[in-house]
Amino acid sequence: MIAKFAILLAAAPAAGTTPGRDAKSELLMNLPLFLIMGVLFYFAIIRPQRLRTKELENRVKGLRPGDKILTSGGILGTIVSIKEKSLSIRSEDTKLEVLKTSVSEVTERKGEPVEAKS
Repeated sequence: MIAKFAILLAAAPAAGTTPGRDAKSELLMNLPLFLIMGVLFYFAIIRPQRLRTKELENRVKGLRPGDKILTSGGILGTIVSIKEKSLSIRSEDTKLEVLKTSVSEVTERKGEPVEAKS
């Protein structure tokens, strides 16, 4: 009885495979699905991150003393001086030094208001 059961198990197809298909044809059938997932991954994650990085670089390059900014920590201030990686800003009676990358928005350019994003 055990011998017959062992023969039946040996003759049965392996789990996850379909009779008449080999691994190569299974891969070719799944390839379009992987390509579609790759394209969706690019447009959902990689491309938006690159756009944010470019926007941050342009924002940092365009900073000048006298610009009014908002930092990612919520501090409003006016740029006093610019160093290689940091800014000195004045907020009310306090002078702070923050990283350039912490600037989340330029609220007003020196002498001209900036349009608010909606």
